[in-house]
Amino acid sequence: MGNRLSKIYTRTGDDGSTGMADGSRVSKADNLFSVMGDIDELNSHIGLVRAHLAQAAHNNENANQQQLPERLQQQKELDFAQALVIIQHLLFNIGGELAMPEYEGVNATHIEWLEQQIDAMNTTLPPLKDFILPTGSLLVSQLHIARTVCRRAERQAVLLQQQRPPAIRGTAISFINRLSDWLFVAARFCTDPAKVSEVLWDSQVLQNFTNDK
Repeated sequence: MGNRLSKIYTRTGDDGSTGMADGSRVSKADNLFSVMGDIDELNSHIGLVRAHLAQAAHNNENANQQQLPERLQQQKELDFAQALVIIQHLLFNIGGELAMPEYEGVNATHIEWLEQQIDAMNTTLPPLKDFILPTGSLLVSQLHIARTVCRRAERQAVLLQQQRPPAIRGTAISFINRLSDWLFVAARFCTDPAKVSEVLWDSQVLQNFTNDK
């Protein structure tokens, strides 16, 4: 791997194509790379979620500031942080699947794991009675950003499957779909009612706006 990455630029992509694992060249405008790019972008946003979580944990320990939601205290914080690590690795595996169709990086077990995570987080949450606006703390807002990127990745993945079914496995699409659900529930899970409650859609806001005009 070290030898393969020793030279960062090769100039071979200057013509708008890029090399696949089998040695073939494919246009960078191909939707395959839209999916790859969205997965890479999503993985980067998950990395930023981890950074916000680590910063909040650091503030908790060193400044006696209650930065972490009560649900994330102690062991659950470690579990949540580890789940983010696993998700980043699985997203990287999906990128590997896209580059090497013969490689299987995610399977039904990983989807079931996400579902178990969702169910476990949901047991700690109040019933959802209204639409939620994508805002709150930095951690919660970043989870919502990751969720929206995940939804875009799913749309592009479905389009790719319609165009070229062999290019992406159904399990990868199912994983991305379930991950968007995980991110939505995680955003709720990381909301601390004692500090920043969930921001609900309020019909009165626009009514008042209209009335003021």
